[in-house]
Amino acid sequence: MATKKKAAKKAAKKAAPKKKAAPKKKAAKKAAPKKKVKRTPNAAFMKALTPSADLAAVIGSKPVPRTEAVKKIWVYIKANKLQDSKNRRMINADAKLKPVFGGKGQVSMFDMAKHMSKHLK
Repeated sequence: MATKKKAAKKAAKKAAPKKKAAPKKKAAKKAAPKKKVKRTPNAAFMKALTPSADLAAVIGSKPVPRTEAVKKIWVYIKANKLQDSKNRRMINADAKLKPVFGGKGQVSMFDMAKHMSKHLK
């Protein structure tokens, strides 16, 4: 009996009309990619600021933009190996950096910019 049922199902499948596939929708045309425009730097970042006497001992006395001042501080930190060996986010202040960091012996790299901004006018 089981074989008769299987045979009947096969015959029904063959006899049943096939469904037509739905017509494919045309793909929407993609918009042309926008041309990359070179970003202009913010004027506030490019403004030359004069470092205080304490900061000038580290980066020099010439007026520099805030971004350059941060780069020069990092060059000084790397050259003198002032990053903490265990926690690299902390910066150990030497005699020149201590007045810049408000007298603190160790400062987080995230707080460094906050302390530096007090010395740039």
